Amino acid sequence: MSETLALRPTDDSHGVEATRRRLTPRQAEVVKQLVLATEAEVEEVGYTGLTVRNVARRAGVAPATAYNYFSSKDHLLAEVLWRRMQGLTPVDTSEELSLAERMSETVRAMVLFTTESAALVDACTVALLSTNPDVKHLRDRIGAQIHRRLAAALGPGSDPMVVRVLETSFSGALLAAGMGHMSSMDIPDFVADAAQMMVGQPAVGAGT
Repeated sequence: MSETLALRPTDDSHGVEATRRRLTPRQAEVVKQLVLATEAEVEEVGYTGLTVRNVARRAGVAPATAYNYFSSKDHLLAEVLWRRMQGLTPVDTSEELSLAERMSETVRAMVLFTTESAALVDACTVALLSTNPDVKHLRDRIGAQIHRRLAAALGPGSDPMVVRVLETSFSGALLAAGMGHMSSMDIPDFVADAAQMMVGQPAVGAGT
């Protein structure tokens, strides 16, 4: 996610509910079904054809119920991306791994969960550009997660500026891949090389 999407680190003290409200088990199940319905709907109609009403119909709830939890289709899509980010396994900070290996594996996990569906990625990318306050809330939380994962891969005492540059490198690489200028599978090594250069280590592909 690029600076264009304004995925900035923020204090993540709001708890685990991305909808900014505490949910009962029944309500949480409704939200889950709406999220799953959003994913399925996007595969069929893309961002342009997506509506909260149709998502509600697919999830088996009334449109008014869907709007009780999500203010727009962009809010729904941001929730989809946030939940996928939350579902990633913790960063492997083992000292047995080199910086390049830690960084590459960390970025690969974030890349793979965004590449399984081109339609969903495209829709989520558009949604994150929204000025909707609910989307901004989730956009900031997604940015904070990316920041923490990259900082963890760098290791204790990492330079905050290095982390910020890596965030921009990751965001720019995702954008370049989305435009067809590079393969998404090249992004992990690209960011790993950037990390090594910034801490004074030879890049993965550098000659001896």
